[in-house]
Amino acid sequence: MKTYIGARKLTVDGFWNEDESGASVLLSAVDRKDAADGKLRTLLFAWHKASWYGADIEEISIGERKLLKIPPLLAMDYLSSPQHVRLLQVDWTDRLGVLMQMAEHIRTALLNGWFAPDWERWNDEKRAWRMSIPEKEHAFSLQWDTNAQAAHRNGDIGIEHWISGAIEQMIEENEQAGSAWKAVSSASGEAVLRRKAADEEDWLIAIGLRKDVLPFRIALQLVEPAESAYWRLRPALQDRDGGPWLPIRFNEKDGGWEADTEDEREIPSEWLSLLVGKLAKEQLKWITALPELKAASNENELRERLSDNEAWNFLEHASVQLLEAGCPVLLPSWWEAVRTRKLRLKAKMKSSVGSAAQPMFGLDQIVQFDWKLALGDVNLSEAEFMQLAEQNRRLFHIGGEWVHLDPQDVTQIKQWLKRMGKRKGLSFRDVLEMHLRGGIPLDDSGELESELEAEVELNEHMTAWLTQLQQISEIPSAEIPPSFLGELRPYQHQGVSWLLFLRKFGLGGVLADDMGLGKTIQFMAYLVYIKERKLQSNGPSLLICPTSVIGNWEKELEKFAPSLRVMLHYGNKREKGEHFRDSVAEADLVITSYSLAQLDEEDLNLVDWDALCLDEAQNIKNVYTKQSTAIRRLPAQHRIALTGTPMENRLTELWSIYDFINPGYLGNINEFRKEVVAPIEKTRDEKMIAGLQRWVKPFMLRRVKKDPNIQLSLPDKNEFKTYMTLTAEQGVLYENLVADLLENLDKLGPMQRRGLILAALTKLKQLCDHPSLLSGEDKPAAWEIERSNKVARLLEMCEEIAAEGERCLIFTQYIDMGHQLKQMLEEKLGLPVPYLHGGVPKVKRDQMIEQFQNADEPCCAFVLSLKAGGTGLNLTAANHVFHFDRWWNPAVENQATDRAFRIGQTKQVQVHKFITLGTLEEKIDEMIERKQSLNDQVVGQSEQWITEMTTEDLRELFALRKGWLKG
Repeated sequence: MKTYIGARKLTVDGFWNEDESGASVLLSAVDRKDAADGKLRTLLFAWHKASWYGADIEEISIGERKLLKIPPLLAMDYLSSPQHVRLLQVDWTDRLGVLMQMAEHIRTALLNGWFAPDWERWNDEKRAWRMSIPEKEHAFSLQWDTNAQAAHRNGDIGIEHWISGAIEQMIEENEQAGSAWKAVSSASGEAVLRRKAADEEDWLIAIGLRKDVLPFRIALQLVEPAESAYWRLRPALQDRDGGPWLPIRFNEKDGGWEADTEDEREIPSEWLSLLVGKLAKEQLKWITALPELKAASNENELRERLSDNEAWNFLEHASVQLLEAGCPVLLPSWWEAVRTRKLRLKAKMKSSVGSAAQPMFGLDQIVQFDWKLALGDVNLSEAEFMQLAEQNRRLFHIGGEWVHLDPQDVTQIKQWLKRMGKRKGLSFRDVLEMHLRGGIPLDDSGELESELEAEVELNEHMTAWLTQLQQISEIPSAEIPPSFLGELRPYQHQGVSWLLFLRKFGLGGVLADDMGLGKTIQFMAYLVYIKERKLQSNGPSLLICPTSVIGNWEKELEKFAPSLRVMLHYGNKREKGEHFRDSVAEADLVITSYSLAQLDEEDLNLVDWDALCLDEAQNIKNVYTKQSTAIRRLPAQHRIALTGTPMENRLTELWSIYDFINPGYLGNINEFRKEVVAPIEKTRDEKMIAGLQRWVKPFMLRRVKKDPNIQLSLPDKNEFKTYMTLTAEQGVLYENLVADLLENLDKLGPMQRRGLILAALTKLKQLCDHPSLLSGEDKPAAWEIERSNKVARLLEMCEEIAAEGERCLIFTQYIDMGHQLKQMLEEKLGLPVPYLHGGVPKVKRDQMIEQFQNADEPCCAFVLSLKAGGTGLNLTAANHVFHFDRWWNPAVENQATDRAFRIGQTKQVQVHKFITLGTLEEKIDEMIERKQSLNDQVVGQSEQWITEMTTEDLRELFALRKGWLKG
């Protein structure tokens, strides 16, 4: 009698099931199809620890029927020894009883290792296993067969998969079993072709489950042609324990196998009886893997002879297929080197190029050369290469070496040579690029995967010349004429010699020395040299610079190169058209600004300039601006760029400057973006970056202050006077202030007169800083940078200092000026700029100093009022000091400078004193320099001494020198 779930008796049925979710045994209660959820699982697995007492058993529903889904390994464990509620009597149906007997057998087999890979059902997607019952276990084997047949009769068609499922689950859950069988799985996966070509025994040997008892192994050997024109395939034998391979051949006369060597070796006699059967199996595997190489006379054997192209296919492809099929292969020893060896196309320069008979002038000079193709140690002329290419073969024996010609490579090279033929050869630019980059790609379309490159083989003259270009110490030192009044430091002398060396060969250069290393003085010495040596072409030289430094250039030229005739092209009354061309005829140097270079492009193009120099050349870094385009179009014999920051953010900035100094050297902008910028920005490939560095290095000379050789020739503290002009607006205001002062001076008493002079002095100094400082305006729009060349120049120099990762102090006397400089610098640099003045509390002051001195804090500039920041501070993190406006007491200024130049400073300190040309700033500076009736006693702590000057002296002191007003 059957009872319901919950009674003392329960009848359970079960069957094997396979669906999309996998294989399993399904159990159900016969009498209660709608038992409460979890009830049957609780009753049947109450004491089954392996399933966590039923927690790991999934309960599913089919219609109203509740079933328990048990995975193969767990089903084997449970059904071989059920562990249900102990007070419950469970009856198992006959069908489930058969499965329980099979579960016992599977468990015994797994514990004894009586299983093996199923050769028939194993494939790439899924492993398969079968029972492997030892012959002596007759009873066990019989029981297994009986139960398997019963299971099939009961409808359990997939019961043979139970052992596979159990083993796979065991591999997945048991780490030790998993690592062992996954290795077998890997080996068997590699041996898929072996299964197809051999019998089960071979396959088991291949995956390491059976031991190969033969005393030898067999390989297929490819033999290169000797006296015949054919390649040969032949078997070779090797002792199981290793040793040399023994090639063999079939002797038609004797009908047996023999050694195929010139020495006395023979096949060991004990191998002969085993050889025929083993060779037949190997031949079958070879034919299965390479059906296209069947012999015409016998489909069960491979062809013995191969053509050159068939041999290449065997080397490149068929040998790999054989290895994947588990067949050892012997290839010629040179093949690995030959297959990876790429054709190298070289332009071999003729011996006369670069000599006195055929000197180089400019990048567009066509170079005489011969094409040479190299494959390893084999060199081919262009004619020899073309002759080989016509044969449409891949393998050639040339000069005692085998070489491999790839058809794609051959096509590329033929196309390249055709293009070069149309261009009538290579330019000097091409030669430099090929040499410096280590080769240039033959395919610039990006469509082919080939890595072929064209290289250059320099002759003796060009090798020596390029060594000089790349190593400045090898360049002959130029003798600087005595008419240059400055004293060059050793590295500056080298810089002048480098510029002159480039000029000799019609090549431009970027002088990219750090700020403060004297780029200006090197260019001035260069100009004096070419004038004294009469090296100039028909026209003068042209200097283009920021408006803010025009006055500085004029003062420096006046001081160091007074022999040069300098003309300024600036202001509203500048010459235009034919008058301009006539007016510059007698000049040695013409100076103009970047903005005028664009506006007056048509006028500037009327002159064939000798040298064209850009100061602060980063002004043309944006290649697409009209200013940049106009300047690059100007005609010049020699082009020079001066900049401390040749590249600030993007590689295209570098291209823009190089396209100015040597047009076309880096290709056009689109080529440069595609071939250089995009790959480097995407991958940061070190090889590509190194290639670009080699490419640009010969035409850029960059020295930094921290270089040991530079440090040796620098003083610990270097002072510079930086001159700038008033803007037109400042000039008008300045003259009005002076006129008012002079008109009222003689109408006042002594005390009032002194007060008026001091007030005018303050106003004029404020005006030199910025017009808004004088008027007291505080709106941001009123503080435009363009209204003051002082402000513009300070921001430019601070940008360069920030780019170098250095720091600076900026001293000003005026609180409002300090606030404005702080805001402008923060906006320009994107960094915090502290401002220390008398109103800053001590705690805040200490915090500012600590942050500025901390190298980890982001900072570049520190603005200080001269009185608050002039004494008692240690600011050695800075190595630049700016005196934005002057305090006419050298001792006071030196005290401020010593905030940076003191014990603890590890760098050279550069002091920049800003002076506005034509104003009282310049005149008082000259008076202090000349010490005309002024000394430390007279020039005291204040400017009272100025009030004691006569009206005529004051007129001379305050009057604006019109020559310096640029409008």
